[in-house]
Amino acid sequence: MYETMKTDLWQGRVDDHESKGTLRWHQQVRPIELEDQPGIALLGICCDTGVVRNQGRSGAQRGPNEIRKAMANQAWHLDRPLYDAGNLHCDDNNLSQLSEDQADQVQQLLQRNHFPLLIGGGHEIAYGSFLGLSRFLATRRSGPIGILNFDAHFDLRQDKQASSGTPFRQIAELCARNEQPFHYCCLGVSETSNTQALFQRAEQLGVSYLRDDQLSELQLPAARALLDSFIAPLSALYISIDLDVLPAAVAPGVSAPAAGGVPLMIVEALIDHARKQAGDRLRLADIAEYNPNHDRDSQTAKVAARIAHRLLRPLRESPL
Repeated sequence: MYETMKTDLWQGRVDDHESKGTLRWHQQVRPIELEDQPGIALLGICCDTGVVRNQGRSGAQRGPNEIRKAMANQAWHLDRPLYDAGNLHCDDNNLSQLSEDQADQVQQLLQRNHFPLLIGGGHEIAYGSFLGLSRFLATRRSGPIGILNFDAHFDLRQDKQASSGTPFRQIAELCARNEQPFHYCCLGVSETSNTQALFQRAEQLGVSYLRDDQLSELQLPAARALLDSFIAPLSALYISIDLDVLPAAVAPGVSAPAAGGVPLMIVEALIDHARKQAGDRLRLADIAEYNPNHDRDSQTAKVAARIAHRLLRPLRESPL
């Protein structure tokens, strides 16, 4: 099911005591229309069917609207129009149909020259994101599509049903069917949250990865070098952010909170670097696994909104 923008979600402070430079996101966003000039298109994917199948905590289907509320009051520093493209829902727990509907929406937004930012929802949404980008680029690209995933988990499970633990294995199988390379980099992998079988599968599929204990400030040069080599051959980059890559103290409202995690400032520095290296080859991003049922004072929603800002703001030098 598809629903259009809910204007009541976009509420916030109005600083009318100053003459200019006081805008916030809720004052800039508007419902997307067919003839809109290119901009940023927010699309919510209201689903946690895959999380439940993966034995995670339910609640992520409420994530998109709660993240919008946190986005609404952020100060405006972006340089492109901002549109709300509404929500998709998973009807009757039919993930296959949701992935098709999501892929259609992503493909249409890309065809209209928008930058889609999808907000979830469980990480099962990654398959529909990639599927839409792949279809859009089917006759356009000359190199591989790269997936940069910030995540405590590889999400390469071989479960019989699609779930939040399977999207990148599904993408690998799609690439194999289409005789395309599977170009996947996962940053923040937790050794204790991924079995030996998953590490072996990652090796077999040629996945580039760094564990969470390899992503400190002192280790940033090595991480940036890995990103440089990963991004260099790409025709397009897709960035996926699973909020469980962050420490549980920073992001408690997720389906599977991290015992360790990667500091937010490190994640932001690497997002900045990936954006700089990819340039206009960055075509799509999503933020997944926000679970309002387990959040504290909307803390994780605010983190998700901040990451969205980091993905979309004009590029400048990272402090790290």
